[in-house]
Amino acid sequence: MNQGTPDYRDSGLEFPADFVFGSATASYQIEGAAHEDGRGPSIWDTFSRTPGKVLHGHTGDSACDHYHRLDADLDLMQRLGLESYRFSIAWPRIQAEGTGPANAKGVAFYSRLVDGLLARGITPIATLYHWDLPQALEDAGGWTNRDTSYRFADYAHLMGEALGDRMAMWTTLNEPWCSAYLGYGSGVHAPGITSGRAALTAVHHLNLAHGLGLSALRDAVRKPDAQYSATLNLHMIRPGRDADGEPLPESAEAVRRIDALANRAFTGPMLQGEYPVDLLEDTAHVTDWQFVRPGDLELIHQPIDVLGVNYYSTVTVTMWDGVSARSNADGHGDAAGSPWPGSEDVEFIQQPGPYTAMGWNIAPDGLEQLLVDLHEQFPTLPLMITENGAAFDDEVRDGVVQDDARIDYLRRHFTAAHRAMERGVDLRGYQVWSLMDNFEWAYGYTKRFGIVHVDYDSLERTIKQSGHWYSELIASRRIPE
Repeated sequence: MNQGTPDYRDSGLEFPADFVFGSATASYQIEGAAHEDGRGPSIWDTFSRTPGKVLHGHTGDSACDHYHRLDADLDLMQRLGLESYRFSIAWPRIQAEGTGPANAKGVAFYSRLVDGLLARGITPIATLYHWDLPQALEDAGGWTNRDTSYRFADYAHLMGEALGDRMAMWTTLNEPWCSAYLGYGSGVHAPGITSGRAALTAVHHLNLAHGLGLSALRDAVRKPDAQYSATLNLHMIRPGRDADGEPLPESAEAVRRIDALANRAFTGPMLQGEYPVDLLEDTAHVTDWQFVRPGDLELIHQPIDVLGVNYYSTVTVTMWDGVSARSNADGHGDAAGSPWPGSEDVEFIQQPGPYTAMGWNIAPDGLEQLLVDLHEQFPTLPLMITENGAAFDDEVRDGVVQDDARIDYLRRHFTAAHRAMERGVDLRGYQVWSLMDNFEWAYGYTKRFGIVHVDYDSLERTIKQSGHWYSELIASRRIPE
């Protein structure tokens, strides 16, 4: 096996013919049309209107206006040569209050999207939940309310009936870690709650929604070769090290605790039918987990065809000594609450650069190791990179966006994916985040992840040089020289 360059800047590596190259977006981040055609308010509509929650008071009311520019954006995807497109469905566009019959105009939009993709030879991958919970359900407790899991199953059934004859792959949830811990723990995401118990309750009800949603989809979908998945932002966790580069003895405990909260809280019930015992012990002073009812784990533990993996950076942890200033460089910023319930004595150490515009470290070796680790844990489960990309401060100059830093980032991470495949990982595809610049949650419109630039005044789209680079990779199936 070719070891490649130490910095992961390989070129000429070839991907197999059945490897799927695509790009990804999320409904609230690009669609706009927040008050049109029967769409109800989501928790992100409410959160973004709450003073101080989103930078500069930005909202997703207009976003990239994808709702009105669908055909042009589909043509743009075709021009890029995308083989797949991972999008999310806005639950409040289908059910304004999270219950009841499907909104015909909402269904029609996504039906047009799917038909447009298929007509252009692009494989559609639908995510049912990318964080835009109907506000009416949040008013009833949101993901801390068990009933929300059942309402999600109803919604999944509606979408399975509406699009199930054409959809290639269904993803239940995107990054439930963020939904639970950032939404209900630290409060930096909608709905902005700061409670460790609420966060862990949300973890379980999101897991339950995943299982119930899969069952509902399989009952409704009439496409025999449809595939089913979930997407997790699994954390690549590294131990803190001393001046000689040796792992600190106390770091092993920190790695174990964060792995339990970040990774095994989801892979345990979804893929193994159980919550890790150490997770329950670590958080016993936060909650008694009585919200887990008999039979829940059997409902959650449904077979999936692919596990989606979102990766951007790594974290480095050790145990806090309780005396010195506690470092909190977990990549999610300071907040009123903690996204790590029960592990507030874990310290997140600032990692060496270089960094993206998000302040996240660039570590392609972390992606390779994460994929290999997952393959070793779940050797029969195919994987797909459902998000990977980087924000940089892009500018249009003379009609060109020369984003060399993003090209370098993508080159190194595609190299990491290729190396993982050489090590035996069954990796089926790679969805670059993101198709276009968009509303970046609490950062508003200040962070640009797209391979297509969006002028937020004119909404003009400009393919960045990274987009042209990606087109060349897709066409040749090899990392460009």
